[in-house]
Formats: sequence, C-alpha cells, structure tokens
Amino acid sequence: MAAAKTDDVRTAYLEGRSIAALARDHGVSRGAIRTAVVGLLPDHTAAEEDTPASELPVTLDMPGKIADYLRTTELEPAERAALDQVATVRRGQGCTLRVSAIPAVHRGLLARCQPLDGGQGLPAVPAQRKARREYENRVTALTP
Repeated sequence: MAAAKTDDVRTAYLEGRSIAALARDHGVSRGAIRTAVVGLLPDHTAAEEDTPASELPVTLDMPGKIADYLRTTELEPAERAALDQVATVRRGQGCTLRVSAIPAVHRGLLARCQPLDGGQGLPAVPAQRKARREYENRVTALTP
C-alpha cells in the first residue's frame, strides 16, 4: 500500500471506519489494512507490555454447570464480578459462559468448585464432575 493511502487509511480508522469497510474502499485485503493501522495506539501496547503476564485478564469458557454451582456459593468480590460479567456462548442444557478474569481469579473459582467431585459427603454427579474437569484443564493450561 502506498504511503499516501496509508495516511488516508489511518485517518479514516481513527475516525471510526471499520477495517472491512476500509479494505473495500481501497481495494486491498483486511490484512493490509490491519498492517497499516497496527502502530496507531502505542500508548496502549506499551501499557500492556509493562504489565506482568499473570496480571492480564484471560478469557476462558466455563461450563454452565460450574457457573450455576458457583452462583450459589460465597465468592470473593473479584470472583463475583467476573461471574457477573460473563457472555453466554450457547444456550440450553449445555450452555457455556465466557469468563474474563486474571488467572488468579480463575484458579480461585476452580478451587471453590472442588465439591462437585463428590467430596465432603456430597454425592458425585457425573455431568458436574466432567464440567469441573473441563474447566480445570482450561485453567491449568494457563500456567507456563
């Protein structure tokens, strides 16, 4: 993309034009537009680079059975806030919720749903055990 076009694309992007619309207008791919606007916000990328990786929010899918159980338990304020700001991915019996939180909050939520394994005198429900195991696999994949 020519330098003159790049300046036009950057200006239009800052004015709120979408990447797809800019690609159509200039007859180039969306990747070319993304490349042209990648350096527009250096303040935001610098702030993210200074933040330790363990403090950045991570989005994980949580089985609905886990979320239903956690909503009935006592949670820390950060855990409650994470559960209150979820996005439902699928509805119905097997709904999945997308939870964004720092890894420490995900680990705390996982620790609170340990009784779903059938310990502490509670009966084990196979579907709940499987849901907890799936969430556990996603949380443990976060650790380097």
